[in-house]
Amino acid sequence: MLALVATACTAQPGDAQVKGQPVDLTYAAEKALPAVVHIKFVQNSKVQTVDVEGDSFDFFDPFGFFGVPDRGTQKRKIQTPRRVASGSGVIISEDGYIVTNNHVVEDADELTVTLNDNREYSARIVGTDKTSDLALIKINAKDLPTLPIGDSNDLKVGEWVLAVGNPFNLNSTVTAGIVSAKARSLGANGVESFIQTDAAINSGNSGGALVNVDGELVGINAMLYSNTGSYSGYGFAIPTTIMNRVVADIKKYGTVQRAVLGISGMDVNKYIDMKKEKGEEVDFGTVEGIYVAKVEEGSAASAAGLKENDVIISLDGQKVAKMARLYELMSQKRPGDKVTIKFLRNKQEMTKTVTMMNRQGNTKIVEAVDLDVLGAVFREVSQESKQMHNISSGLEVVKVGDGAFKDSGITKGFIIQKVNDKAVKTVEELQKCVKEASTSKDPVLYIQGIYPTGKKYYFAVVLQD
Repeated sequence: MLALVATACTAQPGDAQVKGQPVDLTYAAEKALPAVVHIKFVQNSKVQTVDVEGDSFDFFDPFGFFGVPDRGTQKRKIQTPRRVASGSGVIISEDGYIVTNNHVVEDADELTVTLNDNREYSARIVGTDKTSDLALIKINAKDLPTLPIGDSNDLKVGEWVLAVGNPFNLNSTVTAGIVSAKARSLGANGVESFIQTDAAINSGNSGGALVNVDGELVGINAMLYSNTGSYSGYGFAIPTTIMNRVVADIKKYGTVQRAVLGISGMDVNKYIDMKKEKGEEVDFGTVEGIYVAKVEEGSAASAAGLKENDVIISLDGQKVAKMARLYELMSQKRPGDKVTIKFLRNKQEMTKTVTMMNRQGNTKIVEAVDLDVLGAVFREVSQESKQMHNISSGLEVVKVGDGAFKDSGITKGFIIQKVNDKAVKTVEELQKCVKEASTSKDPVLYIQGIYPTGKKYYFAVVLQD
């Protein structure tokens, strides 16, 4: 039997907690359960043609006289198995918008959402954001129960919270614990400032709700820390401060508008400890903040005059003691927003106004463009990806639905570099290639590109009427 009450009492939501008095969690559980859903993920078996690099040997043609190379690239067909998994989600609007984790729904061919009252709906993916591990999906329904969204900034370490989800397919499960830490970084996602809790979280809890005693959503449960793969002490949730911006951007633009400061660094205390281990002494005084190790050329930080060895102590008046906290605050900004950064230089406090930029190095809003004929959504590749793969341009596939791309085996994350031997830098150039191919005798797009793993692939995409 699952206990929803830490200790029985008559406290009401919103009442101040009295020292020594027990905390009632039944109100929060009653509010949360109807708004947390079970998500079933299905990825169908697929046959894909891929290029495999390496040596090859044909017994009947060892020297390649008949066009079969003995080295280099071969085309092979591979079949992926059908995969079924499950997770959780949180209803945030009466008309069927549901927040969950990206890893719960990514690359799904079918999504089935089951409500707390056992009603079932097919769901579609509105948008995903791998960087924050968040996704927005939608079901066609009305008058659904919702969970009010609270401010995760108001959470305090030691405060009681509930984790609500579907661990091990045990639907509508509630566990209780406290906030163990805030602004925790695990190095799992690009943007993370996790709420750490000791409320038990297991496989299937992903995408479920972290709820405060007032029955407000304060986080989306995302992962657990374990050496065994099951709960062993701590779970981690994405705060609503990050979730709110991701959801708003997906609804409005189809992709997240991520503001980038353009620095690399670490918590100043970690930097001091690192120097001490090397036998070096540094003196920043008594300060908590972010040590700036590098400022990228042409970045927002560079334009504002930040330099190596500066220590950032606040952003828009919010104290910044951890790198994860800086990421969290930055995630609430869009390119073009102006922020006030306070920092120390040679122990002297300075203040600068910084205009945020996107990953392309400008202040433009980057919209994902949907090409219906291909059944996919695209955006220009980020500066970060350019540097990672040593490429100068390309188009990233941010979503694949039913259509030519899906039929050809192209999946989300693929970066298009060439189409029919023409370099493609913008969506307009891709549209031109599609138009030319669709009116030719050979309505096929021969696409060259690269996946995030660095592996190069070649696809033939047949355009259909």
